[in-house]
Amino acid sequence: MHTRLTALAVCAVLFAAPAARAADRLTLDDAIARVASNHPELRLFEVRGEALTAERELAVQRPALVAGAGIENAPGTGDYRGVKAAEVSLTLASVLERGGKLDARRTLAQGRIDQLAVERETRRLDLLAEVARRHLAISAALQRQDIAATDVQQRQRTLAAARARLQAGASPESVVLTAAANLARSELAQARAQQQWQVARQQLAALWGERNPDFEIIASDPLQLPAVPDSLALARLLDATPELARFADQRRIGEARLQLARSTATPDIEWHAGVRRLEASNDVALIAGFSLPLGSRRRAEPAIRAASAELAQLTIEREAAGLSLYATLSEAHGRYGLAQLEVARLREEVLPTLQRAEAAAERAYRAGAVSYLEWAQLQSELTATRAQQLEVAIDAQRALIEIQRLTGQPFVAGGAAMQGIAP
Repeated sequence: MHTRLTALAVCAVLFAAPAARAADRLTLDDAIARVASNHPELRLFEVRGEALTAERELAVQRPALVAGAGIENAPGTGDYRGVKAAEVSLTLASVLERGGKLDARRTLAQGRIDQLAVERETRRLDLLAEVARRHLAISAALQRQDIAATDVQQRQRTLAAARARLQAGASPESVVLTAAANLARSELAQARAQQQWQVARQQLAALWGERNPDFEIIASDPLQLPAVPDSLALARLLDATPELARFADQRRIGEARLQLARSTATPDIEWHAGVRRLEASNDVALIAGFSLPLGSRRRAEPAIRAASAELAQLTIEREAAGLSLYATLSEAHGRYGLAQLEVARLREEVLPTLQRAEAAAERAYRAGAVSYLEWAQLQSELTATRAQQLEVAIDAQRALIEIQRLTGQPFVAGGAAMQGIAP
């Protein structure tokens, strides 16, 4: 199971990126490696593992031997006055466990250790998915900067053309002022995208505790949307995810608890054996005895019923979790498919048409055939469409992160890079 869960970590890898050429230029894989090795939540599992290992060692210990000594008939009255009549006994006692209590404790302790490994992988996948989301935010901010930079260049051309027409007396000053205002608005959008990039980089560095990041991120293209299997094929992968695999470990723990509860119905035998010195005859005699609690089965019934109910509850919870995961997977798959279609249509049909229309409007404006408002409106429409395409692609990438986190499968090239990261 450990090997399989380690392979599931590839789900956080979304985009292929070239290897970092310098220490201050990080790829997504570099960021993932830093989080996997430095995040305190993952280190916490190591300490918890040591505690559970110690608990297992304690659980497999057999009942201790108890050495005892006793003295009788001293002091007393009459013939038993003083210590001459005292009788000294030396004993060795312990408990004989019955009903498989030792095996049940061992199974329960080992089940907790196994469950901790699944919990660690679940949290690890969540953290790696968060790394991918924050890396996506950086890539998105860079794309917004590119869109804003292109819009600034368009507005600069428009302002230059408006000034030329004003000097020629073919356009009023209000057109120049409007073009200048639109340019300022585009520059503001560019500055906002730059600030978003700084914030996104700081948020990514915070995952491994770096408070003053001095690195550059090798970003990826959010518009590259890989093909994914259909929803039925993805649903078959859900059983292998840690979120459902943990129920198997919880069931083993529940069965161990039930067995431990059943074992208490079989009473343990307390025994003791030893020697006694008989003062009257100056002889030594062996002594032995045992005790057996009564009513053990009746007292164990409530614990047995509780453990059985917990097992039944676990079965229902596993079924409910499976339905919830499938619903989430189906929703994410649907979002991804719709966004993938929209990005493709915008790239292949809408944007090329708007680009040709904007270029034609520029030529017509310079020739005096159309007004500034028509040209500026086409520029705004082109920029808005590019921004729309980017936002749809970002939503698709978020859905892809969720799909990969749920299924534990990479659907992009380069995903195998995660295989080398130690758990």
